[in-house]
Amino acid sequence: MPMTGVLRPGHVALRVTDLEAAVKHYGQVLGLIETGRDAQGRVYFKAWDEHDHHSVVLRAAEAPGMDYMGFRVDSEATLDRLAAEVEGSRLASDLQWVPAGEHLHTGRRFRFTVPTGHAIELFATKDKVGNGLPDVNPDPWPDGLVGMQPTRFDHCLLYGDDVDGVVKLFTEVLGFTIAEQVMAGDVMVGVFLTCSTKPHDIAFIRNPEKGRFHHCSFILDTWNDVLRAADLISKHDVSLDIGPTRHGITRGATIYFFDPSGNRNEVFSGGYIYYPDKPTINWTVEDLGRAIFYHDRKLNEAFLNVHT
Repeated sequence: MPMTGVLRPGHVALRVTDLEAAVKHYGQVLGLIETGRDAQGRVYFKAWDEHDHHSVVLRAAEAPGMDYMGFRVDSEATLDRLAAEVEGSRLASDLQWVPAGEHLHTGRRFRFTVPTGHAIELFATKDKVGNGLPDVNPDPWPDGLVGMQPTRFDHCLLYGDDVDGVVKLFTEVLGFTIAEQVMAGDVMVGVFLTCSTKPHDIAFIRNPEKGRFHHCSFILDTWNDVLRAADLISKHDVSLDIGPTRHGITRGATIYFFDPSGNRNEVFSGGYIYYPDKPTINWTVEDLGRAIFYHDRKLNEAFLNVHT
């Protein structure tokens, strides 16, 4: 399929209550690479196989959570077009242009609040810093990797009230499609949206509170890497949520854990390739345990109810 319009998740900006502990967690345990610090005190990271300057931004705050999630689009012209279409849709609020340079090595960004209360932004320009390998005759991975060694920032799962409005915005304006959904009769409880060939690039769960952050996720190569991540979680006394296990939704092998501030992280592997002509997979709330945790088929109350 032609990759045009919105290309992929580009970054997530997180609030942390202990910046030093968070830097250690994301750098040494998760295994992201620090790429810079700015005058505001924010710390920038990337996964090793990402070429963009950064995909995670941390800032010190009194409470944890997500400030915003950004998606990369294919050109400055597309950025202008989508900004105009978002504005014209009347499905978003708090529209603003963030000037080039506000993020290190990043062009202008268009930010808006979606119906679930989350800040989302689009950008077209971010400097390429490479993945530590040459573009000619590269090895499979660079030397010096540490921690869980994810290859990329993959997606976020967000909680909010107006899932119907957010689906309308993402599908009709931004060009996403629904890969999977969870239904309670005619009510959409959860939705997994993709702009690529992945099972999801962003997901939403219906919740009475607006603007809640459930987790950000990073991709690993294999199930054995997920098991190794579990070893590292225990070795470094990281707070474990659940796993290793498998999702029914997306089919990914997964483990969930918390950063020192209480923001949930996921690393996972597997899943399927998605194409636009693939039928939407439907799950019912009666089988939600198997949909979320396929092996033990039981819901984890902390997984459902703990969010920042």
